Amino acid sequence: MSRLTIFPDDKPDTLELDTEDGAVIAQEMKKIGVTFERWKPQGVLPKGADDKAVMDAYADDIERIKKIGDYNTVDVVRLSPDNPKKTEARNKFINEHTHDEDEVRFFVEGQGIFYLRTGGKLYMTLCARGDLISVPAGIKHWFDMGPEPDFTCIRFFQTPEGWVAEFTGDDISQKFPTYEKHVA
Repeated sequence: MSRLTIFPDDKPDTLELDTEDGAVIAQEMKKIGVTFERWKPQGVLPKGADDKAVMDAYADDIERIKKIGDYNTVDVVRLSPDNPKKTEARNKFINEHTHDEDEVRFFVEGQGIFYLRTGGKLYMTLCARGDLISVPAGIKHWFDMGPEPDFTCIRFFQTPEGWVAEFTGDDISQKFPTYEKHVA
């Protein structure tokens, strides 16, 4: 189940909001320019359904989002607990960074946490099956998939080059609860 927890960005032990209400999550995200949607799952895709089956199942929503954001490329990314590079994958995006274009993800299966830092607050957003999040270019953030990642996401790009992470060098990601502490 998706969940939004908001903290002052300098007080990781002070909660301002903690909710699983999708409407409240979308409303709070909209205030900072982030799109959050819950899509109705398109039936039950078999675990490990191939990319074509995933794309076909969500074709209408994919086309809608492509038009909204002028996204030219859409793909499917997966990570499972048996992946030998899971630790490397987790470490790649667990530090604060930005991108030159939007980071748009739809969770077909599994979950992960986007930590968004803007306006003196930290928005810890647990995204789960059926959630779409669109983080605008330039927002400081990081992503934690946990020590045993298990997700399938649809990604949207304007250009693959715009999605390269530009790390801030700030250690703020080490001050807030990790995935495993938050979902425990």
